[in-house]
Amino acid sequence: MGEGRGELRVEIVGVIATLTIDNVGKRNALTGAMWDSFAPLLAELAADDEIAALVVRGAGTDFSAGADISDLPQILRDPAVGDGGHVTAGETALAEFPKPTIAAIDGFCVGGGWELAGACDIRIGSDRSTFGVTPARLGILYPLSGVTRLVQLAGPAAAKHLILSGELVDAATAARWGMVSRLLPAEGFWEAIAAFVDTLVSRSRLTQQASKELIDLIAAGDPAASRLAERAAFWNAEVAAGDEARIGAAAFLAHETPLFPWRSPAT
Repeated sequence: MGEGRGELRVEIVGVIATLTIDNVGKRNALTGAMWDSFAPLLAELAADDEIAALVVRGAGTDFSAGADISDLPQILRDPAVGDGGHVTAGETALAEFPKPTIAAIDGFCVGGGWELAGACDIRIGSDRSTFGVTPARLGILYPLSGVTRLVQLAGPAAAKHLILSGELVDAATAARWGMVSRLLPAEGFWEAIAAFVDTLVSRSRLTQQASKELIDLIAAGDPAASRLAERAAFWNAEVAAGDEARIGAAAFLAHETPLFPWRSPAT
C-alpha cells in the first residue's frame, strides 16, 4: 500500500496472532485496500494449526473510526461485490474465522470499525471507548450483514437508536446494550487483555471451535436447524475419536493444567 494509506499488520507470538488496524492519522479508518486485505490474511492464519486465537485491535489509541470516507464510493458501492461491498467481504472473513477472535476495543469503534468488532466472538472494551453506527450521517445504508449482527447482539431497540440517530455512545451504554461483554479500566487495559487471551488459549481448541460453529448456527435460527443437527453430530464424533475429554478430566482430578493436543478436524 502507498505511504499514508494505512495497512493491516499481523504479529504472531507463540500461539496468539494479533491483527492491528493501522491508519493512526485517520483514527485507523479503513481504506478499500485494507478491507480487501482481510480475507487473504485471515485465510493464511486459519490454515496455521499452531495459532489458537486472534486478537483484533487498532494501532495507537483507537480501534477504528470505520471506512475511510474518501474511499467510500469504491468501498460500499462496487456492484461486483454486492451489498456492503468490500466491508461485508472483510466482515464475513472475520466472522467465519474458525478460531476464537477477540476485539480489544480502545478509543473510537465506529461505523465499519464496529462492524469488524461485531464480527468477533468476544468484545472487550476499555472504559474510555466510544461506539457508534453512523450511516445516517452519510446518507448510506449500513451493510445488511452488519445490521443483522447488531440486532442479534444489541436488540432492535438499541440498533434503531444507534442507526437512526448516528449518535456516539459511551462504553457503559455500549456494555448495557450488549455490544461488549466486558469493560476494563483504560489503565492496564492491554495487560488485562493479554492475561485474558492467555487464559483463552489454555482451553480445549476442540471445544472452542465446535462451540463457536454451533452457537453461530443457533443464532441463525430455524433455517439452519437441519445443518445444526448435522454439525453437532460431526463434532460429537470428533470428541469421541479423540483424547481431549480424558486429558481434561485427568488434569481436573489431579489439579493440573491440561495440555490439550487437538488442533483441527480430521475431516
